[in-house]
Amino acid sequence: MGPSAALAPPSSREKILDVAERLFARGGYEGVGLREVAKQVGLGKSSLFHHFNSKDQLYCEVLARALGRIRLHLDPVVKAEISPANKLVRWVETLVDALAEQPTTARLLMRELVEDEQFRPAELPEAAAAEANLAGILRGIRELLEEGVARGTFRSISVPQTVQTLIGATVYHFASGEFGAKLLGRPLLSAEAVKLRKQELVCMLQHGLVA
Repeated sequence: MGPSAALAPPSSREKILDVAERLFARGGYEGVGLREVAKQVGLGKSSLFHHFNSKDQLYCEVLARALGRIRLHLDPVVKAEISPANKLVRWVETLVDALAEQPTTARLLMRELVEDEQFRPAELPEAAAAEANLAGILRGIRELLEEGVARGTFRSISVPQTVQTLIGATVYHFASGEFGAKLLGRPLLSAEAVKLRKQELVCMLQHGLVA
């Protein structure tokens, strides 16, 4: 790949997904219209429909892409030939970095997790992709924890409860916005704040989980 290809601007489809992710993260599914997305991208609504047939399709692809980015980072960690304790530390640090790199992702996922909105029609391939990426991420961390318990590295735990705790400690943290920044007394996404977040989580895991 030459330098010009490496620096090529994002496609119209990627621009639409970037803008839509930001808008859905801010306003949720109900709070965003295709006309607003098109306006923010600089396209007519008819041009938007050239890429996406419906808001459902757009939302599902935004979600699938966000989860896919995270899974791309986490899958190699889960497969690494290292001890469960080191693997868990690397998994958490990798997830924190992934969420910090894409500030809209955490709030998008938090809305999807806690709001009573189900906009993922089963017949849409994008919906299936979102479900597959989420299932892959959850399967990876469950298997990691189960391996650690089986080896005696981790104390006997409720794996689902621990997964729930990890989601709260990572996704919620970066979705908390101004509240989180005010509570911590510093911006959530500064390099120092991200470093401290990783340190706090690793310390919590090592003292609360490792046998």
